[in-house]
Amino acid sequence: MKSNVMTVMKKEFTRFFTDRRMVLTTLLMPGIMIYVLYSFMGQGFTSQFQEGGQMKVAVQNLPKSIEAMAAQGEAFSFASLSGEQEQKEALDGLAEGDEDAYQLVAVFPEGFEEEVASYDISTGGQAPAVELYYNSADTDSQSAYTMMGELLDAYESTLANKFDINPGEGVYDLATEEDLSIQIFSMMVPMLLMVFLFSGCMAIAPESIAGEKERGTIATLLVTPMKRSHLALGKIVSLSVIAILCGLSSFVGTMLSLPKLMGGEVSINANVYGVQEYLMLLLVILSTALVIVSLVSIVSAYAKNVKEATSWVTPIMIISMLLGVTSMVDSLCMTDPVWFLIPLYNSAQCMSGIFSLEADVVNIAVTVAANICYSGLGVFVLTKMFDSEKVMFSK
Repeated sequence: MKSNVMTVMKKEFTRFFTDRRMVLTTLLMPGIMIYVLYSFMGQGFTSQFQEGGQMKVAVQNLPKSIEAMAAQGEAFSFASLSGEQEQKEALDGLAEGDEDAYQLVAVFPEGFEEEVASYDISTGGQAPAVELYYNSADTDSQSAYTMMGELLDAYESTLANKFDINPGEGVYDLATEEDLSIQIFSMMVPMLLMVFLFSGCMAIAPESIAGEKERGTIATLLVTPMKRSHLALGKIVSLSVIAILCGLSSFVGTMLSLPKLMGGEVSINANVYGVQEYLMLLLVILSTALVIVSLVSIVSAYAKNVKEATSWVTPIMIISMLLGVTSMVDSLCMTDPVWFLIPLYNSAQCMSGIFSLEADVVNIAVTVAANICYSGLGVFVLTKMFDSEKVMFSK
């Protein structure tokens, strides 16, 4: 049995690693492209929302107290509007998104400071109103609106400053960089790993089984004295190894680009995890890859060609992604061992538990054992399909 399985594995490894185009497109390119794409996205988001220069604001009846507060931050460049015609022109330019238009139009009522001073909230009357016109489709205009709102909130708080929240420059957020890293890893990485494993499997499994059916080369393997179960096991194990390598490439690209994607605001530190966490994660990933490859191999064996196999596997991949998202929703994160008998869901939950440093050894053991059982069932089903001439030689 061992020699037969190793022969099939050697054949699959040779087919994959000697094909430079396949190695480039499925093993190297995903990680490189993800790193480049996420890095550019992070730089784009940072430059798009970075505050730079002064915001051009057209103001009518600007109070001196507001002007004095704005002058401290030097964030605004005010231009006074003297009449309705100038106000209309400013609003039209803002609405049309002209390059030289004002980014915000602020209209204060006449005698604003006197109205504010005389207003009594207990009367229930209408408070003095400030009108801020902006264009939400323009990021600079949206930023100007937000900054002006914060300025007016600060002005309002100075009118009756009975207490302060977090005064001074003390550190009030007690979360450490390790805590933030754990939160990010536990929420994002399980879903990403599920997607990467499935993507790697989709890139190789349909070609290995449905592709050989389409070319007619699988008939050569089926007429050999090798047991069909050995053939099925050899393909599943070898394809699982390749799928893990493909997923690892994408995972490394994502981890390297994650700080840039988040604008450098959060320091990602994987040193919070020890050897025990990595060993548990390795067991979960290996067993998960076996399940995914078994499932995709069965679908590929039933399909008539690679195109049909890929179309049938896509809905299964979407389901896998949805199960990976459950790690982000607390209400969907179960802890009873019986829930860890559900394939793919159990893997996502175990990964989330490992990355959050709250892994349950019992649940991980149940997950690995269940995944191995499901993989064995997949080998059995695939063996029966290899035995069926109706399935293997259908056109």
